[in-house]
Amino acid sequence: MIPLFRRTARTLGGLVVAAIALAGTAQAAPKPDVAHFTLDNGLEVVVVPDRRAPVVTHMIWYKVGAADETPGKSGLAHFLEHLMFKGTAKNPAPRFSQTVAFVGGQENAFTTQDYTGYYQRVPRENLKMLMEFESDRMTGLVLNEQAVVPELKVVLEEYNQRVANNPRARLGEQIDAALYLNHPYGKPVIGWRHEIEKLTRDDAIAFYKRFYTPNNAVLVVAGDVTADEVRTLAEQTYGKVAKVAEIGPRHRPQEPPPAAVRHVSLADPRVQQPSLHREYLVPSSTTAKPGESEALEVLAFILGRSNTGRLHNTLVVERGLAVSAGGWYRGTALDATQFGVFASPKPGVTLPQLEDAVDAVIADVVSKGVTPDEVERAKNRLIADAIYAQDNQATMARWYGMALTTGSTVEKVLSWPDRIRAVTTDAVNAAAKTWLDKQRSVTGYLVAAPHREDKRT
Repeated sequence: MIPLFRRTARTLGGLVVAAIALAGTAQAAPKPDVAHFTLDNGLEVVVVPDRRAPVVTHMIWYKVGAADETPGKSGLAHFLEHLMFKGTAKNPAPRFSQTVAFVGGQENAFTTQDYTGYYQRVPRENLKMLMEFESDRMTGLVLNEQAVVPELKVVLEEYNQRVANNPRARLGEQIDAALYLNHPYGKPVIGWRHEIEKLTRDDAIAFYKRFYTPNNAVLVVAGDVTADEVRTLAEQTYGKVAKVAEIGPRHRPQEPPPAAVRHVSLADPRVQQPSLHREYLVPSSTTAKPGESEALEVLAFILGRSNTGRLHNTLVVERGLAVSAGGWYRGTALDATQFGVFASPKPGVTLPQLEDAVDAVIADVVSKGVTPDEVERAKNRLIADAIYAQDNQATMARWYGMALTTGSTVEKVLSWPDRIRAVTTDAVNAAAKTWLDKQRSVTGYLVAAPHREDKRT
């Protein structure tokens, strides 16, 4: 149960780029009537009205993720996410899930490096019921060995399916581990298998008591509701949950200045299409200087977020070296994040040849810069994508949950289109020169390996 919603793959850059935007039309429209307030016990609440259908999306986000785990306990945040469905004294499992299903609703959960979240989508008249269930398990979770031990096996099987049997995911783990020399983003959200195997009930309970408290959570409700309705219901339910821990600042070990170009290579007999993947260490929307993250988003679009991007045009269309090529920027993170490029070669083209071609495209952008026309097209498309994404109620709720659990604010979410419009060609070119330095990167090769013969007699 890893982003996006029980997926072990790292959060897709395209979704995250769009996910920090909430605006009206591309040029001029009233901003959404979003409400933001805090209950007496410290729970933050965001209300996003969407009156198009009589349904609501209810999300509770905790400001804790894999990067907040105790060293040696990787996978603990994700393991606890699974265990949160094991019930409470008041509502034994599987009463919560059965009730959601009975009213025709949907539910799920997700864990990332920076946050853990739980969500349901139901008819609007069931909102109070959701709040009663979710506020109950905020501090009332009951765990016994009979529940914990089988669930650990479930997590290990998820690891097998999502990572161990997925060469691309395994390469991604190795790239992240090489990119982050000191920061906990270098370990996978699902955890390292040898550490997952040793997680215990006591580990889960200690983590739960340390981080699951209303003053470390954000409630987001999107749908056919008003702010006053949500406030009343929240005070009647979540408002009765007492703080169980005091939460300090989220200080993590930070990265030293990158000092070397790094390469990793993963060979696997299941690989049918070789590929190249590179990540650069860059600022996130939280750590960047004003305007810097927005410039990186525009740069990522120009390089590779569409079939008109520089990488695709040069490597696929013009030179015929690749079957695919693109780029992305993962702006939503509490600490330093990644800017990525990727490409898959055509038959007869080696990965070193393809890497040289990728380097040439990036070098051209760094030395000559991008054009004003490219910048304008990218900005218009980014804003338009965010507008189209508003058709999905859960997406709107996610924008705010992600922002508030990674150091951002409601105001920054609302101002995202204006900040994208303000990006200049000079700012994009400066971002390219500053951050697309190969010394800041890790390049990964995914290649096929010969099948091993079974030599048993």
